[in-house]
Amino acid sequence: MIDPEKSGPESIQSGAADLQKLLQLPAIPEVRDRESLAAAIAPAIGRLLNGQLDKLLQLCYRLDLDEQKLRSILSESPPEKMTQHLSLAIVDRQLIKIHFRNKYR
Repeated sequence: MIDPEKSGPESIQSGAADLQKLLQLPAIPEVRDRESLAAAIAPAIGRLLNGQLDKLLQLCYRLDLDEQKLRSILSESPPEKMTQHLSLAIVDRQLIKIHFRNKYR
């Protein structure tokens, strides 16, 4: 199993660029680890979660985020932590995708 916590700086930067495009963000500041990347996308995820749930679900589907993980976050996370947990799950999934993209190039 791939551990997103061990992703290198190149993977983190690639993930930031991919998520910037997917979330249509103007810019993501330089990030050094998965937690800071999750914090950088959290405001956008929060807006989707609170006002455009259909778009958030489409994004999760497009990223191939595990449906059970998504359901667990949406049903079990405390409301004040839901955006943080979901952002981190999205970042982790993106880092796994980048790992495999690089491995099979």
